[in-house]
Amino acid sequence: MAITLVNPDGLPTVDVYRQVSIATGSKLVFIAGQVAWDADGGTVGAGDLAAQVERCYLNVGTALAGVGASFDDVAKLTVYVVDWTPDKMPLLLEGIARAAARLGVTPVPPGTLIGVAALDVPEHLVEIEATAVVD
Repeated sequence: MAITLVNPDGLPTVDVYRQVSIATGSKLVFIAGQVAWDADGGTVGAGDLAAQVERCYLNVGTALAGVGASFDDVAKLTVYVVDWTPDKMPLLLEGIARAAARLGVTPVPPGTLIGVAALDVPEHLVEIEATAVVD
């Protein structure tokens, strides 16, 4: 595994991600922002943030697997949420938990959550991009 996740002393411990990742692999993998599309390009979970978060994570997992990687290789996630407010956190966490259960992993690399006005189409509520490092 090319990634070691750490919560250094002096920084808060957050359950859903680690503060730092240390990458020791030799190949960088950049996953384009994944939205709640199925394999045919249809939107999954219209109007349902938790369902869309789940699908985005599953799509990131599919993209990683396509290049011989997994969530264990992810150094950084960036999550973009339309009209973000803190009261949406339970739905975000529910979607992550559902994806984690389906993927059989706990995706906790360092992450950044960014509220945005809109994404590519009005139906998409969330987009997740990933950077991975593999040997």
